[in-house]
Amino acid sequence: MTNRNGSIPLKTATDRYNTVVTESRSPNTARAYAQATAKFLDLLGDRNVNPETAPMESANESWLIDFIGSLRDHSPATEQLYLTAVVGFYEFLASEYGLDVNLARVRALVRRRQRRVPPKLPEFPRRDVESVIACVEAAASEPCKDDREKLRNLRDKAFILTLADTGLRIGEACSLTRGQYDRDERQAIVVIKGGGESIVRFSTRAHNAILGYLEARSHVDGASGRAMSALPVFARHDKGAGSKLKQIKTVGARNIINNWVVRALGSTSRGLSTPHTFRHYFVTVVLRGSGGNLKLAQELARHKNIAITQRYAHLADDDLDRGYHEIFNE
Repeated sequence: MTNRNGSIPLKTATDRYNTVVTESRSPNTARAYAQATAKFLDLLGDRNVNPETAPMESANESWLIDFIGSLRDHSPATEQLYLTAVVGFYEFLASEYGLDVNLARVRALVRRRQRRVPPKLPEFPRRDVESVIACVEAAASEPCKDDREKLRNLRDKAFILTLADTGLRIGEACSLTRGQYDRDERQAIVVIKGGGESIVRFSTRAHNAILGYLEARSHVDGASGRAMSALPVFARHDKGAGSKLKQIKTVGARNIINNWVVRALGSTSRGLSTPHTFRHYFVTVVLRGSGGNLKLAQELARHKNIAITQRYAHLADDDLDRGYHEIFNE
């Protein structure tokens, strides 16, 4: 779509930008970027700039000053995300359309005015995680009213132990297939955040839980009519899935975690421990078990930046805890 002057309107350019982001980034990132550009265009409308007709050549670096001001009622983290999205839009105009945009000025305006995001220590309810693990392990060994409930309990045990002992993100665990999992090596080649591949190692208890679940599910797998390697490791066993063997989705996986958190800790704990809490658990256990080896924890958790791993270091220092209590509480 072009306007009367044959130029592409700002609204059309942002739509194309959002399409490119959708094709190259995660759904959550694409959604946040779309929200950011929508807010940016709304701001232009308030400044008597009609994005539907204003040509993209009219893009002004100084608009960012007003946009930053409009974000002050948001958290610093949201402000940073939205600014990253809009700066990306300016970069898109320069790279895709050859627009003469002063990107150095764009970045300088943002750098000087945006608020810093304060470092946030990761939450780590270790005892809660271990209580959830104990609860699902006990349920998996108890009698059930039917085969479907038994499969769900075995699956949930295997899934929760996998999250706790591999550090897999929820989407990575949900998309795991039998072909990716090497039983002999107790490893899986997983497509990780960013689209790359990584070797993920499984603990003995997670491995045994997966084998126990898959063995109990063998009659279902055999009747699926599909190649065994293409079948999901973690499948749905609800009425909605019918006779088809479908992988669990992230929404369903979050519900699984929530259900076991409530069973183990009570209804007031709903939502306090999430799938990502188990990733926190994994990183901290690695740090504690390795004597604070940040590089090892970074590699096993697949953190791109060691600074992310370092946020967990304070949680792994039992000596500080013991020293403090020896001084003040004994």
